Amino acid sequence: MENYIVSARKYRPSTFESVVGQRALTTTLKNAIATGKLAHAYLFCGPRGVGKTTCARIFAKTINCLHPTADGEACNACESCVAFNEQRSYNIHELDAASNNSVDDIRQLVEQVRIPPQIGKYKVYIIDEVHMLSASAFNAFLKTLEEPPRHAIFILATTEKHKILPTILSRCQIYDFQRIGVEDTVAHLAYVASKEGITAEPEALNVIALKADGGMRDALSIFDQVVSFTGGNITYQSVIENLNVLDYEYYFRLTDQLLEHRISDALLLFNEVLNKGFEGSHFITGLASHFRDLLVSKDPVTLPLLEVGAGIRQRYGEQAKKCPLPFLYRAMKLCNDCDLNYRSSRNKRLLVELTLIQLGQLNPEGEEVPGGRSPQPVIKPITTPQQPATQPQPAAAPQPAQPQPTQARPAAQPSQAAQTTAARVASVLSAHKAEEKKIPVMNKGGLGISIKHTPAEEKAYEPAPATVPTQVAEAQPQEDYIFNERDVNYYWQEYAGRLPHEQVALAKRMQNMHLTLLNATTFEAVVDNPIVAKDFTALAPAIQDYLRTRLKNSKVTMSVRVSAAEEKVRAYSRTEQFQMMMEKNKALKELQDEFGLEFA
Repeated sequence: MENYIVSARKYRPSTFESVVGQRALTTTLKNAIATGKLAHAYLFCGPRGVGKTTCARIFAKTINCLHPTADGEACNACESCVAFNEQRSYNIHELDAASNNSVDDIRQLVEQVRIPPQIGKYKVYIIDEVHMLSASAFNAFLKTLEEPPRHAIFILATTEKHKILPTILSRCQIYDFQRIGVEDTVAHLAYVASKEGITAEPEALNVIALKADGGMRDALSIFDQVVSFTGGNITYQSVIENLNVLDYEYYFRLTDQLLEHRISDALLLFNEVLNKGFEGSHFITGLASHFRDLLVSKDPVTLPLLEVGAGIRQRYGEQAKKCPLPFLYRAMKLCNDCDLNYRSSRNKRLLVELTLIQLGQLNPEGEEVPGGRSPQPVIKPITTPQQPATQPQPAAAPQPAQPQPTQARPAAQPSQAAQTTAARVASVLSAHKAEEKKIPVMNKGGLGISIKHTPAEEKAYEPAPATVPTQVAEAQPQEDYIFNERDVNYYWQEYAGRLPHEQVALAKRMQNMHLTLLNATTFEAVVDNPIVAKDFTALAPAIQDYLRTRLKNSKVTMSVRVSAAEEKVRAYSRTEQFQMMMEKNKALKELQDEFGLEFA
């Protein structure tokens, strides 16, 4: 108990390969070390918790390593690496500029720079939160930063680059760290959970990743908090209860109520949300995001934009079929207008309620229906009489044999026969229109669920045009589920976390790999060299068996390939990025020449 270390420190990366979500920057630093082209000053800037100080420490450790590995990592065995790991290295100095921001502190640092290192080649000075230095301290630091001794390297880290003097920026190589994506954060949390022996639902980890907003340190801190709350069994319900997050269920219920024009129920649901302590602005922004997720769920091409778990993704796909596109467009516009006007409104609750009333009056074409609750009495007479009358008619298929009794009857009943024939024709036409509306808008294969139809869907596809897909669905084995690239990567990380301690190097390599789905059942793992490819090829049968069990698909196949030389990741400068964009669009060059634009 006394040796407990939080996950953010326990699983802090110690090599470039283990840094999550910053592949381009780490590759650039490794290449600079390998070629010996080291600058005298670096500036690492970006949001909090994305790995700025961590990369600075790894960089300082690697350049002083006496025996670096072939892939540009520190050996962790030489005297310099051991001293760094035991926190007793005299070659690496860290300064907190938030508490040491005076001119005297900088002068003392300048005096230390003159002393050469005892072990290794360089003395590295890491100045964290450098934007907190005073203007006088910056000016005292300028000359040393521009022309330091050959053995000195400065690494400045900050979250607010705009507060640093331009004269300081011009003397540094600037590295912009990006926010870590939700998918990478979920994969790393799954790895940590597997290492700690904690069971966690993918939807729960997805909520934690969204709450962290791109910061891995924040995600691991929230993860520790939820583990303490749940006792080691992290579920979706426990996460939203502990983090005070509005459940997806409210938005699914509200959307169904708005589609059915039940405005009173929608207002009662909003009152229930307010009673739970949520703000109206949080509710309306969440509703706008829900409509956006429904929109991207309607097309398999935009489905990767949906950053939710597999179970919630299936519900989004089912509800997206009920929502016409004009309705979603208009609903997002109303929610966005409400969000813009929320801060300036004096009666904030009334503003949200008026928006819900407008949403409840939208028809499938996205137009408001006048008259308040008038759509409800219009819909009821259409659906209630046809429910018992139209459903038995298609079931009685051999109806054409009835003209003989009608001809044998007396001529006194022609009006009744005509009415019966007209009713049958109307029922067939209404059933045909209903079948046209039941055609799904998007492919279920993109939702990660089984292709086999439910009994209700098979009943809806009884007419002749739909018999072929039904037979195909029945012919497919029931245990083979469709999966996507995100599912494969999630269970790949889960398998890496279950590897024994003796295979920690292989586990870390698997953790930093991203698999690519070649077709419906085959995925590809790209490695750096043939030796690693041989190890993964030997391990492929065990990985395939594990993924087949977890993905519920007996045809999952693993392919291993050695990356080509041109596939190496390289960070492009802004000038190179502009030239690449200019090759695709010649108008950018004309725009630059017309206005005389230059890079700042």
